[in-house]
Amino acid sequence: MRRNGDVDAGDEVFGGAWERAARRVERLRGDHPFDFDPTYGYPPDALLGVGAPAPPDDFDAFWRRRFARAREVRVAPRLGPEVERDAHHRTHRVEFGSVGGRRLGGWLTLPASGRVTRGCVATHGYGGRARPEPALAPPGAATLWPVLRGLPELSRFPDIPEEPDAHVLSGIAARDTYVHGDCAADVWCAATALLELVPEAAARLSYLGTSFGGGIGPLALPWDERFTAAALTVPSFGNHPLRLTLPCVGSGEAVRRLHRERPDVAEVLRYFDAASAASRMRIPTLVGAAFLDPAVPPPGQFAVFGALAGPRRLFALTAGHFEHPDTAAEEAELVRATHRFLP
Repeated sequence: MRRNGDVDAGDEVFGGAWERAARRVERLRGDHPFDFDPTYGYPPDALLGVGAPAPPDDFDAFWRRRFARAREVRVAPRLGPEVERDAHHRTHRVEFGSVGGRRLGGWLTLPASGRVTRGCVATHGYGGRARPEPALAPPGAATLWPVLRGLPELSRFPDIPEEPDAHVLSGIAARDTYVHGDCAADVWCAATALLELVPEAAARLSYLGTSFGGGIGPLALPWDERFTAAALTVPSFGNHPLRLTLPCVGSGEAVRRLHRERPDVAEVLRYFDAASAASRMRIPTLVGAAFLDPAVPPPGQFAVFGALAGPRRLFALTAGHFEHPDTAAEEAELVRATHRFLP
């Protein structure tokens, strides 16, 4: 795997980004407020060797059944009035149905020119989403920005806790009730809603997911042939057996604490491991993975990248969920790389 020289179509790793992030993380190793090492003792090269756990024997059948049920949902999308317009995009509020009779909220952004050349479903981190970020989506895309169930601002429900530490445990007693399965179904239903609202978005349908959304993506994408490419940034939920051994300040810590009291949850988590699921992903996928991250341990992020079965690129980030002097420049570079990568 090459990490030097200029980027070209044959590289799996963006060389310049890797070298710059590796230099930056050395400066940050002793400059953080945490009482644990947010690199978890992994030097950059070692992260490339983190593997994915083997999934249960019925993993594929479990997810294919869930996908089939979600495709039967009448999503009945409702497009609201335009709420914002700039030189590049028009933004509308949107609602659509998902599994379990839920109706979720979000936004639809359209090119201001009116010419749609592709589609995109863009999910969010565990804080939910307060507004869309149209500049992140590929040019020419009609993009649906759903808020997945239980999360603020637009998809709150009284029976699903919205705080990340509680949401991540919702329904975790059994694989058929765990909220992450329904969140994956929300992605499938969001895609259906987008294609009903903007049929021309079916030409090239991409997925963007960050943190929580970056981990939900691999659970959803292998079974849905409508998606043609993906970009996952600091993806969560990769290699649960390893994550259960690593302290963090993110939602994974709530799972780790619960596991100490109820070791049986590890069997449920086997069905919701983003790295295991990534081994079923064959569409071109870009992963932005961080060398230092106190909320989503980097070994889990790199496990997702390493497991991908299709064409893949890695964009190395200095840090995730942690501001540093180069954060803004690095994020802007990742957006540019994402737009170049997506076919």
